[in-house]
Amino acid sequence: MGVPRTRAVHRAVADARRGVPVIVAGPHPLIVGPAETLGAEGLHLIDRLSAGPASLVLAPSRAAAVLRTPIADDAQAVALALSRPLIDVATLRRVADPTLEQIMPNFTRTAPPEQAGAALALGKLARLLPAMVVAPVRPGWASLPLGAGLLVVPAADLLTYPTELAATLHRVAEVAIPLDDAPDARLIAFRALDQGIEHMAILVGDPLREAAPLVRIHSECFTGDLLGSLRCDCGPQLKGAIRRMAESGAGAVLYLAQEGRGIGLINKLRAYTLQDRGLDTVDANRALGWQADERNFHIAAAMLDALGLKRIRLLTNNPEKLAGLLACGVDVAERVPHIMEPNGVNDGYLATKARRFGHLLG
Repeated sequence: MGVPRTRAVHRAVADARRGVPVIVAGPHPLIVGPAETLGAEGLHLIDRLSAGPASLVLAPSRAAAVLRTPIADDAQAVALALSRPLIDVATLRRVADPTLEQIMPNFTRTAPPEQAGAALALGKLARLLPAMVVAPVRPGWASLPLGAGLLVVPAADLLTYPTELAATLHRVAEVAIPLDDAPDARLIAFRALDQGIEHMAILVGDPLREAAPLVRIHSECFTGDLLGSLRCDCGPQLKGAIRRMAESGAGAVLYLAQEGRGIGLINKLRAYTLQDRGLDTVDANRALGWQADERNFHIAAAMLDALGLKRIRLLTNNPEKLAGLLACGVDVAERVPHIMEPNGVNDGYLATKARRFGHLLG
């Protein structure tokens, strides 16, 4: 994509998080803003700069709940017609967030605009709820006072950004960091071209000395890794992986900034709320409009390449993680099980991993 286009996507993400609409360019350009962060000013901008009716674009799994009707699994996005002037901010929040009180008007389904998938991609890149207010933008919008300063980003760049960004990962810092279970550990920080959140590699011993060192791909978990939450097995998996590598002499943990299987910390907490209301971890993610697993394994592949780890033994119970790495060109010599015992709180969570994700926990 190159630096200018990558920067444009990064700024679009920042604008989305601040509730500032952006122009998604394509054959039929759209003005787009996230339902989660748009305020009255953002809605006013969309209303004044639109050339036609606005709609609320949702992921199919969320739209099915709002419309109270099944949505075909092959639908990429579903659009709900919005009246002018646009509905109030509080109603938008309720439609976007199933953890809020679900009192809302009846919506009419309409045809999603051509760039609807890119609009949802922008919401996901910003780690917001994938619910976007979109409208066709007026010709000559840039010359209008209200349009001054609005960012234009190509739809295609939003869709390819995660894969493109992984290719720009590079080392930015390295330091020895003795750990309780691995006194000879080193920490290597990686950053991508967007200068966003860093990913970390924890090297135990010298994994380059082994033909196929033990490697754990671990998505960050604030609640489990840092706070010791009993709702998941992430903390024990992280410490257990480091301990096993120290015992075997070497290994690497790739600590990826992909909280909640890629949906972000806030959305993971929302998913927890839905789990407390009876949903399992898969259905909770889908109720928010996310896929069950949104992780980008191109990042792990790029880090392994930068570390010179060409062939690995993968420490995981997840066949989909193995398949994801293989699809990214990683040479996996062996899958090594990494099973943690239930703790009395996470029993249902582990059962869901086995039943819904196919984790091999037996």
